[in-house]
Amino acid sequence: MIDQPKIQIENLNLSINNKVILNDVNIKIPRNKITVILGPSGCGKTTLMKTMNRLTDLYPEMKVNGNIYIDGEEILNSKTDVTDIRKRMGLLSQRPYPLPMSIYNNVAYGLNISGRMNKRLLNLRIEHYLKQASLWNEVKDRLKDPASSLSIGQQQRLCLARGLAVDPDIILADEPTSALDPISSQEIEKKFLELKSNYTIILVTHILRQAVRIADYVVFMYLGEVIEQGPAEEFFKNPKTEITKAYLRGSIN
Repeated sequence: MIDQPKIQIENLNLSINNKVILNDVNIKIPRNKITVILGPSGCGKTTLMKTMNRLTDLYPEMKVNGNIYIDGEEILNSKTDVTDIRKRMGLLSQRPYPLPMSIYNNVAYGLNISGRMNKRLLNLRIEHYLKQASLWNEVKDRLKDPASSLSIGQQQRLCLARGLAVDPDIILADEPTSALDPISSQEIEKKFLELKSNYTIILVTHILRQAVRIADYVVFMYLGEVIEQGPAEEFFKNPKTEITKAYLRGSIN
């Protein structure tokens, strides 16, 4: 039982041109934990994540109803500025999308959004966030190089640093290791385990082994519905539904 969830989703429904994508989703996401949204491809995981930072607003064909609360504040139907909502959430996509500028300026971009303009403070904070993303030692002598010169794994960690620089309290990660090699994937997973003491991390994945390695809490989705949710150890050792058991056996892909 989660007494004071970081995020609470109630009776969430989403459809596209009358096709139901999310059906009556109810979730409580614990704070300062890694919550993994697990399920086969096409089950609605990424769409669910997009509702949390209102990216669904960008798609007029998406019809959304229900409620999403962050720290008790309703954000789906409120008049809260969407930019303020998104600043609370660092976002990592499946593929890294560094900005077409230097390594330094990628992180500075996030800091400038937050209103930090002092040059000395800017330099210190850029170092801080690159260290948080375990990238500082690899790039400290080449900060003026274009971000595109980095490897894919380094680019993903740079995007993580840029996301952290807007001072979020939630990290949304949509299959962030799917385009990475195994070593880079391990780096991202290790970093999430370190960061969860200060951030609430929500990770979308269809990689069962990854969920087993790092999840504290699991939300299992199938065909747009939440089938089961709970602490990771309980979920993996004692699944309650036949659909969950079939998924964990590998019978559902």
